[in-house]
Amino acid sequence: MNYEHLDPDKKDILIIDDMADNLRVLSSILTREGYNVRKALNWQMALTATQTVLPDLILLDIMMPEVDGYGICQTFKAWELTADIPVIFISALDDVLDKVKAFKVGGVDYITKPFEFQEVLVRVKNQLALRSAQLEILKLNVELEDRVKERTLDLEKALEELQEEINSRQKLQSKLLDIALHDSLTGLPNRVLFIRRLEYALNRAKQESSYQFAVLFLDCDRFKVVNDSLGHSVGDELLIAIGRRLQSCLVPIDTLARLGGDEFGILIENITDINIAIEVAQQIIQQLSVTFKLSRYEVFMNASIGISWGNKDYERPEYLLRDADTAMYRAKAQGRGKYHVFNPAMHQEAIQLLELENDLRRAIQRREFLVYYQPIISLTTGRICGFEALVRWRHPIRGLVSPIEFIPIAEETGLINAINTWVLQSACHQLSVWQHHPVTPEPLTISVNLSARLFLQTNLVEQIDQIIYENKINPEYLELEITESVIMENIYAIKIILEQLKQRKIKLIMDDFGTGYSSLSYLHSFPFDALKIDQSFVKRMQENKENMGLVPAMISIANSMGMSAIAEGVETEEQLAQLRSLNCNFAQGYLFSQPIEQQLVLKLLAAAPQW
Repeated sequence: MNYEHLDPDKKDILIIDDMADNLRVLSSILTREGYNVRKALNWQMALTATQTVLPDLILLDIMMPEVDGYGICQTFKAWELTADIPVIFISALDDVLDKVKAFKVGGVDYITKPFEFQEVLVRVKNQLALRSAQLEILKLNVELEDRVKERTLDLEKALEELQEEINSRQKLQSKLLDIALHDSLTGLPNRVLFIRRLEYALNRAKQESSYQFAVLFLDCDRFKVVNDSLGHSVGDELLIAIGRRLQSCLVPIDTLARLGGDEFGILIENITDINIAIEVAQQIIQQLSVTFKLSRYEVFMNASIGISWGNKDYERPEYLLRDADTAMYRAKAQGRGKYHVFNPAMHQEAIQLLELENDLRRAIQRREFLVYYQPIISLTTGRICGFEALVRWRHPIRGLVSPIEFIPIAEETGLINAINTWVLQSACHQLSVWQHHPVTPEPLTISVNLSARLFLQTNLVEQIDQIIYENKINPEYLELEITESVIMENIYAIKIILEQLKQRKIKLIMDDFGTGYSSLSYLHSFPFDALKIDQSFVKRMQENKENMGLVPAMISIANSMGMSAIAEGVETEEQLAQLRSLNCNFAQGYLFSQPIEQQLVLKLLAAAPQW
């Protein structure tokens, strides 16, 4: 072959085979594919060809005269110039040992005769692609080495400048670390730094039997109300003031941290017993009860505090904080502005609450809830005039779970929205069914409690409209019960929603009237149709027969504002008589009926009981 006519832009393939027909066929196929193809019938011709022009790929037959393909391949691999050239063996030998030997001597692939032309082309193409990639890598490595040498001199020259930069960055890093470990608003240590200090204290307690400490978890009561009503800037100012006042209750060795929002953590070190931590908590509660005089407002604030004793048996510092947090929630449940000391039983209760929450989530998916109905009696006619829808949970293992047990968890987790909406939908559907039955008195109302969380949804009114439309009920027969806590979440926004509901002729009832702290202040501003007197006041009527407690005043307030009064929790004939004498409009309670399942309602209506 005239090597001067080889196209340098084409890949060069050397075929070594003592069979001329094989050489001719393979050469023809590969040439048509655009490769330079050279042929060698024996070892000497192959050596000459490689010494003249190094091929990109070698196709090598094993059965060769004088020196077989294995020997030729070994020779090429031993020669530095040809060592990296890929060799594909072509042979009629199909034994596994032959193939293994071929790969051992340096072959990259093995094609068995008789071969498929397409297979040969694909294997050739793949090996050439790999070869090109290897050569490119080698080229890039050489270029990289040159660049490294080039840059070394520049780096040496820049070393002095770099050292100065390092010093500057170390100062900046120290500053950033300080920022990362402290709260940007109050300047107090943050959660990360607090956990580090807790970890140090815990390790020290494990090493020194005389060292003892305690952790306080503090949450500001009703901070959200101040923040939402007066604005975030006032809220920030209040948090700074709270931080200063808390710091004044501590000694320098103690750590005060802002854990997030209106939550603070306190580490009290080197104490002898839990009473010292309790004294600090009492002092904090007393200090926070003093009015905060901010730049534009005077604000009253208190806090709930959980206390966890620094037992050396704790495995992680986070568990200390967790238990103090658990104790804080217990303090908050006891009426706020209080402290509570953690005990191990509380952790078990917390786990049980978590399990209950998980069960509650599954209950929503599995539709384990059902609605019971308690009749509401007109004290004018003595007959049933409506029902209150009360949700029940039929747990697959525990049976019926009391709403007192699961409703607070549902409220806290936000699951109450799905439950509340389902109850409203179910109650309206049931009302629609009952209204088409001949035993149902006209009119018959259905009363449903609305959670405070529902009012955070921007489309609440639209949802209620949709439920009314789907069930084709008269909205005048729907009564929605709302507690004072709903109103206090956001007075102005809630008022707008209630007015929209009132425009639809839906009846609005203030539930648990008298148990809140702002009833008379805001009652006249909201379009309520009735006040529901809490059963605790009804119960006290018999305890204080001379003036019957606050019930007469509550009924009087309702009448003076053009509202009806509904007494709940009526259990005795005497209570019923007292309520009638006070001109109470409606009543419900066990005297009339316990909450019953929906299939029993029509039977009760058909019986037409009279009280």
